[in-house]
Amino acid sequence: MNKPLTGRLTPVAAALGLLAALVVALPNAALAQGWTGNVNALVGAKELDKNDWEPLESQDEVGILVDFKRAGWPVSIAVDFLRSDAKDTMIDPASGLAATIEGETQEFDVGIRKIWDRSAKARPYIGGGLALISAEISAEVLGVRVSAKDDAQGAWIGRGVYWTLGKAFNLGFDVRYSQADVKFLGVDGDAGGTHAGLLLGFHW
Repeated sequence: MNKPLTGRLTPVAAALGLLAALVVALPNAALAQGWTGNVNALVGAKELDKNDWEPLESQDEVGILVDFKRAGWPVSIAVDFLRSDAKDTMIDPASGLAATIEGETQEFDVGIRKIWDRSAKARPYIGGGLALISAEISAEVLGVRVSAKDDAQGAWIGRGVYWTLGKAFNLGFDVRYSQADVKFLGVDGDAGGTHAGLLLGFHW
């Protein structure tokens, strides 16, 4: 059966609270003199290690990418949240029973991002830092659901580019790689992976 999570504040849950507070505070920061930054939504995919996640290694992903800095800073502070998931059905050849299996990761990436903005429109960037990743795998057979979940710290590195259309509208893409070792039922696995997605958001 599922392990009770009541009263347990995971690193990812705490990170989500911080991210929500940042997003709420950003409009005020944008009004402050000398600040610049971006808030972009991401829609894409995450490819995990096939040896650890098959047949759930290819997952749909959504996220939000935030960066900000003061005028004169060489790099921006990056605060990103990504969530991926996949679902599949497996048939036990011996019994003929069908099991619905699901995999999910939630990733909080914090670090720095170097953005080149020599052009008023095209802004390529690179970044990296600390990754906090929560991963869960579950299976349901005949209405009985079991799951395993773990949290881990790791690292991420990424690059991308966005074009600012008009005064504030961003359109671009982001690719990154993350790594963090988790353990499911005593078995080690990697909850990071290769990410790629389209960006849509705004610049101030």
